[in-house]
Amino acid sequence: MLNFNYHNETKIIFGKDTESQVGAELAQHTKKVLLHYGGASAKATGLYDKVVASLNEAGIAFVELGGVKPNPRAEMVYEGIELCRTEEIDFILAVGGGSVIDSAKAIAAGVHYDGDFWDLYTKGGAPEKFLKVATVLTIPAAGSESSTSTVITNEKTTEKRGYGHGDLRPVFSILNPELTYTLPDYQTACGISDMFAHVVERYFTPDPIRHDVYSGRLCEAAMKSTVELGRKIFKDPNNYDLRAELMLAGMVAHNGWLGLGRGGDWSSHEIEHEISAFYDIAHGAGLCIVIPAWMKHVYKNDIAFFAKFANRVFDIEINTNDLEETALAGIAALEQFYLDIGMPIRFSDADLPTDNIEGLVKNLLLHRDAIGGFVKITAEDAKAIYELAL
Repeated sequence: MLNFNYHNETKIIFGKDTESQVGAELAQHTKKVLLHYGGASAKATGLYDKVVASLNEAGIAFVELGGVKPNPRAEMVYEGIELCRTEEIDFILAVGGGSVIDSAKAIAAGVHYDGDFWDLYTKGGAPEKFLKVATVLTIPAAGSESSTSTVITNEKTTEKRGYGHGDLRPVFSILNPELTYTLPDYQTACGISDMFAHVVERYFTPDPIRHDVYSGRLCEAAMKSTVELGRKIFKDPNNYDLRAELMLAGMVAHNGWLGLGRGGDWSSHEIEHEISAFYDIAHGAGLCIVIPAWMKHVYKNDIAFFAKFANRVFDIEINTNDLEETALAGIAALEQFYLDIGMPIRFSDADLPTDNIEGLVKNLLLHRDAIGGFVKITAEDAKAIYELAL
């Protein structure tokens, strides 16, 4: 098992009507916030009004910055950085899903950074200090509500890159499953796909650091439970307990716990980032296209482990005389699950262009020779994976 340090101070406030507590919680930390949110849905559902009422009641002043788009853009981050500097804001409240939270984190990193915030995403490093962030989550998916990470798209360079730092974990996050009742099925499905992928990236680690007795079975339980919830939730979308389980699953999938001591792969995420950077597809949908293709390309590196995945996650009986058959059946079962919840598994399913594979590969491996942990993915490998996904 790899050495690790794990420290997660995010306070999770979970349950019905918990958004009404946001003002009182913020009052313990600040007197003024940037209220950061997405489109019209927060106002249409009444959430915006509830949050504003809670802020007013607690005497919290706020400056608004709405309009965050899926695959959050660098352009808005620059706007938020300037706004926070001008208004002398030290705390950001993100009301929305992963895109809003990731945008808030990028702003939090950029305000006190002496340079272009985008350099953090391409070169690493850290600012002098970070602004604090808190969240009111509306879409269980990205896990950004208790993670160290943020992903931003730079439209000018057609790049989508991630950045992580321990100080980007939100101070607190409010999770009310009732807020997810109004989500369109497509967004719910994208969220399920995203959280499943976060576990996949931690599960498929190189053999010398793989541990299957405890940490591996935690990953398997998380994936299996996510599949079960995904099959049930569309039949009973206003079932509080199902929504609550799904919201908890999304948080645990990406708060770092499932990856302790394991390392990780993350090549599927990076391969997908190029697809959503170029074509603006929802990240969860893009992952459904990439992950089965990645699996088909790399499974022969450890057929027995893929057979175990098939057995423990999808209940496929292991054929001891033909482990490859079992491994491939597991990949097929994952594809079928994605189709069952309305997700694409090919470029063609999502009506994406298929004539820019070279461009995707070039952008993916800009300034580096390979990606991935389970198997190192070179330009040749990436091209093959994209082609398997067409």
